[in-house]
Amino acid sequence: MISRIAALPQTRVAAPPPPCPSPHAGKGGGGRGNRHCAAHSSPGFTLIEVVVALALVAISLTAIGAVASTSARGTRSLEQHLALVETTRMVAATLPKDDQAPLDGLSGEILGHRWRISVAPFVGAGINQVPDSPWIPQTVVVRVRSPSGAVYGFETVRLQRRPVQ
Repeated sequence: MISRIAALPQTRVAAPPPPCPSPHAGKGGGGRGNRHCAAHSSPGFTLIEVVVALALVAISLTAIGAVASTSARGTRSLEQHLALVETTRMVAATLPKDDQAPLDGLSGEILGHRWRISVAPFVGAGINQVPDSPWIPQTVVVRVRSPSGAVYGFETVRLQRRPVQ
C-alpha cells in the first residue's frame, strides 16, 4: 500500500497571486488600485523597456562598428607603410657599386613607387679625413614616394674605395 501511494503523481495547486497594494489603501479607494495592479502584472515588456533595450543594442553595434573600422584602417595603413619600407630596402640593396652613381643622383620607379638616390661626399663636423686612406666616405640619401604620396627614406654613409692612381 505504501508503494501505491508513492507511485501516485503529485499535483500542486498554484497559489493565488499576492494582493496588489493599493495606492489608496486606507482611504477607501481600493477598487481603482486593483485595476492598476492587474495591468502591470501581465507578462511582457513595456514600451519604455523595449526602447531602452533597442538603444543599448544600437550603441553596442555602433561601438563594434567603430572598432572594426579603425582596425581595418590601421591594417591598411600598416600594409602601405610596409610596402614603402620594402621598396626602400629593395632600392638600397641595388645601390650602384664603385663610382657608377653620378653626383646628381639616380631615380626610377619600382612597383608604382618613385625613388631617388643621391650620393655626395661626406662632410661631418669634427671628423678629419685621412689623406692616405684607401677609402672615401660618401653620404647616400635614399627617398621613396608611394603612389599615395607617403615618403620614406634614409641617409647613410658608405665607404667607397679610392681609385688607384
